[in-house]
Amino acid sequence: KVAIKGIERELICPACKELFTHPLILPCQHNVCHKCVKEILFAFEDSFADGGSESSNQSSPRIKISSSSMDRIDRISRSGIKRNSLTPRSSLFPCPGCQRDIDLGERGINGLFRNFTLETIVERYRQAARAAIAIMCDFCKPPPQESTKSCMDCSASYCNECFKIHHPWGTAKAQHEYVGPTTNFRPKILMCPEHETERVNMYCEICRRPVCNLCKRGGCHANHRVTTMSTAYKTLKERLSKDIEYLISKESQVKAHITQLDLLLKETECNSERAKEEASRSFEKLYHVLEEKKSAALRAIETSRNLRLEKLQMQAEEYQGLLENNGLVGYAQEVLKETDPSCFVQTAKQLHVRIQKATESLKSFRPAAETTFEDFVVDIAKQEEILADLSFHSNGLEVPEINEEQSRMYNKALISWECPGKTDSADIYVLEYHKLNRDEESVAWQEVEVCSKSKVISDLDDDSSYAFRVRGYKGSICSLWSREVVLRTPPAPVFSFLFDDKCGYNSERLLLNSRRTSVESRAGFSLLLGSERMQVGCYTTLDYIIGDTGIAKGKHFWAFHVEAYSYLVKVGVVSSNKIQKLFHNTHDVTSPRYEQDSGHDSGSEEAFFDSLQPFTLITVGMKKFFIPTTPTAPKDPASRILPLPSSLGICLDCDKGKVGFYDAGRMKCLYECEVDCSGIMYPAFALMGGAAVHLEEPVTAKYGEYHDDI
Repeated sequence: KVAIKGIERELICPACKELFTHPLILPCQHNVCHKCVKEILFAFEDSFADGGSESSNQSSPRIKISSSSMDRIDRISRSGIKRNSLTPRSSLFPCPGCQRDIDLGERGINGLFRNFTLETIVERYRQAARAAIAIMCDFCKPPPQESTKSCMDCSASYCNECFKIHHPWGTAKAQHEYVGPTTNFRPKILMCPEHETERVNMYCEICRRPVCNLCKRGGCHANHRVTTMSTAYKTLKERLSKDIEYLISKESQVKAHITQLDLLLKETECNSERAKEEASRSFEKLYHVLEEKKSAALRAIETSRNLRLEKLQMQAEEYQGLLENNGLVGYAQEVLKETDPSCFVQTAKQLHVRIQKATESLKSFRPAAETTFEDFVVDIAKQEEILADLSFHSNGLEVPEINEEQSRMYNKALISWECPGKTDSADIYVLEYHKLNRDEESVAWQEVEVCSKSKVISDLDDDSSYAFRVRGYKGSICSLWSREVVLRTPPAPVFSFLFDDKCGYNSERLLLNSRRTSVESRAGFSLLLGSERMQVGCYTTLDYIIGDTGIAKGKHFWAFHVEAYSYLVKVGVVSSNKIQKLFHNTHDVTSPRYEQDSGHDSGSEEAFFDSLQPFTLITVGMKKFFIPTTPTAPKDPASRILPLPSSLGICLDCDKGKVGFYDAGRMKCLYECEVDCSGIMYPAFALMGGAAVHLEEPVTAKYGEYHDDI
């Protein structure tokens, strides 16, 4: 027999912290009450409507969304989820068990299986613990009698008399299956939530869930490996039984571990108290230093105050003496009354000097002391920064390093980091970033907590530089900040498109992948056959391909990667009113500078040839980037050849009529020119020989990631 009373913690819903009621199995294999799932989704969607305020969650007393879940509201709400009044339509569910955002798929809650096995165990637990009240008969006249059995086919409970009445002998109902009184009515056949009329009869080994025939034939499990339900039942039951037997056989070892854990609990308690005392002493030292500094500063201010007041008071008394019949003036008036010349001269000489000084002070009045105390302002900016960074630093926790090669800026910022020792010693990481602005005196870092070693940052300003840094946390201990890495955003919003496989696409010489994000030109028989009839001159064959989406206005940016082995690739833009001319000129072009009877200068020929092009393209190839020949370009050919960046970018400004070509890795402009944007502009590419171009994939936030260890 299973000790029902000892497994209560396995029967508690992680959301409402109560016994499960109609539990649903999430894709991450955690169980949550059906009602809790709906309430959490409703609470999240209400939070989206209210701007993510926590006050919107007060309507659901059963559910208390954690602060970490609330922090994810802003990230999920950008998807623009809406709901009706009956069913939550959000497909992203924050699992309260593993704290991950789980994708529920298009069907949402309706696509989840109900865990009938867990329901049965919960029901047995309720009966064993006497937690449930007596189950009454559903058909008795008032007052109802206590039921004695429940019919699984009728999904109802009966007393003895009512059961005989509704299940008469000799009828089909007499064959119904009945059990003891229960409220847990589970169906005899488990139906597929995707196809409600189909019973599940197979088990998908990839998704680890039961599926039906329709799921295997044309559903999302069409290409998955499946097995029969009986085989899966036998395999999983044998595996679970062996694991349980192994754990039971290790009972003595488990008890030893429990004893050790009890000791560790006591030791942890003692060590934590000791750590508190040490931390208190450290802060007491800081308080003592601050108190000493405070006392010294206040004494200095008080001393200066007294000295200044004394000087100003003396100056005020001197000026008070200049008044009539008062002080110096009154004394002088009395001296003037002296009639003896010798006595008058003896006293008047010194008095006259004092009167002259008083007269000069009246002409240029200046206070004897300053009233401001600007010299006594305490600058604590650096100390505030140091105190804000005050934490438990540990030499054993490695400082993470941001990987600049794996980090990139495109439509969003993808920041990746790693630990030098290749050991993930931190439990969580804190990524901080801020926009570099010379006008701002203080730096306001934005902070985000990350459980993995990469993070996608959205809503960054275009054409701006951002500084990033990261640190690791293990409990309350943190590492030092990593070295700051500065990345620059694209000069304009990212423009998304695919290669057009219809307009002018040459399927004989160009090869597109299935997603239309990569195109490859192969130097094969088609090129040889096209050149077989030519005997003299240099002939080139360019195969053109454009984007499937055009630009009519605004400023846009897109990036791509040209393979290093590419011989010749041209990239740029083309106007809609010149597309026909573009593809009509795809035949072989003869350059007169290479013909035997040509005496023209190559430079003038190149300028003349470029001026006749119905599009704006630049040339890359053989790991080089070639700046076009223009009147403003350097005359030295070597200075017009640059190393080919790992990723190229194009910025088209239709409003200003300019197109720029960028090193997309550093977001540095390599070349810019004017372009006619009178029509709809399309990204254009031309390839010759062996070459390949891959469009830069947008950075996407990967929701629904979870680890399935079952």
